Amino acid sequence: MLLTLSGILNASDLEDTRDLIATLGWRDGAETAGGMARAVKRNQQADLTSRTGKQLREQLKDKIERHPVLRAATQPRRFSKQMISKTENGGGYGFHVDNAFMGAGDSRIRTDMSYTLFLSEPDTYEGGELQVELAGMTQSVKLPAGDMVLYPSTSLHRVAPVTSGTRLVCIGWIESSVRDEAVREVLFDLENLRSGMAKKMDLQSPELLVLSKTISNLLRQFGQS
Repeated sequence: MLLTLSGILNASDLEDTRDLIATLGWRDGAETAGGMARAVKRNQQADLTSRTGKQLREQLKDKIERHPVLRAATQPRRFSKQMISKTENGGGYGFHVDNAFMGAGDSRIRTDMSYTLFLSEPDTYEGGELQVELAGMTQSVKLPAGDMVLYPSTSLHRVAPVTSGTRLVCIGWIESSVRDEAVREVLFDLENLRSGMAKKMDLQSPELLVLSKTISNLLRQFGQS
């Protein structure tokens, strides 16, 4: 399932984010790539170990991890630390699949879902589309600043070459409490159904109570605590 989410960051959030990014140092993105991906990664990644970098991470963490649609779609168990990627003229990232596990120690997670949160407006750079191979076709995504795309970490994907301008994004990964992608999609459909019904029906209606019971029991059967 590939899903786009609008308005993760509003205009004020974006202004604050860009102001903080302007103060950061950068390093070669290939340093964080594994195996074969290192050879096709041509971008830069922000050093987020400074006080400003940690502040930026906390701000983005709050906006991303609390988003209700993201939570319904991914059933998150753990999140990776956010990364800021910058791709300029001639840069890109060839087709690759994300590492199955990322981080170390208590920060180590299994990568079930990947996300890209766009920080540059699409008309400020040429190229740079995120292209994801799903179900025998390639989906190309280039969203307004503040919007996010979620997609399975199991899929081949790439960042098309940037031919002018600067592409800024925040990227990260999610370990789901529900490993089975098909079950996650069923739960997402049911959560959307419950949300729609709750706007029209009494919360104690038999239909809503049974639906809530079904969602809980599916999580008991397929989820991890």
